[in-house]
Amino acid sequence: MQNFLYAARPLLTDLAATLFFYAVLATTGDVRAATLLGMALGVGQVLYMRLRHRPIAAMQWTSLALVVVMGGATLITHDPRFVLVKATVVYAAIGAAMCQPGWMRRYIPPVATDHIPASLVTGFGFVWAALMFGTGALNLYLALTAGPKVVAEVMSLWAPGSKIALFAIQYLSFRAVARRSIRTEQAQVQAA
Repeated sequence: MQNFLYAARPLLTDLAATLFFYAVLATTGDVRAATLLGMALGVGQVLYMRLRHRPIAAMQWTSLALVVVMGGATLITHDPRFVLVKATVVYAAIGAAMCQPGWMRRYIPPVATDHIPASLVTGFGFVWAALMFGTGALNLYLALTAGPKVVAEVMSLWAPGSKIALFAIQYLSFRAVARRSIRTEQAQVQAA
């Protein structure tokens, strides 16, 4: 369970402000409150990490900039489409960042790093990128064709649900491959 939490924590941290925004919007239907609270959480996360002298990933900086810019545009213009489309921009930016091979290494527990082939890690990185681009496209479609409450209801289920499902598949796959590699190494040591 400790390795699972190690791998899940950065993902949840990266997506917390967006998921929180959708949750508040889905439960209250209040775009302004959801925007303000999402912005506050995004800024709060970065401030907390700075105060703790923890590194802040490029995806978090990108997400924070978009939260502040698009959230600010929504609050100034009173047009919820800015903040609703913001999620598409965030997903596209995150998807683009995920197209870089090796980005996923920080999500792998240290005990498994030497036992999972780089090609598998890279492959799952591209699967994650595809999921982000697909989620962004779904969000854009909904933002342009449905009301804010519908967007929030669909995305508050799809956004975390799809990521949890892919994370579980990836985690179980990595775990199986790492265990098989460790067993093979142990068998070779015993045979020698």
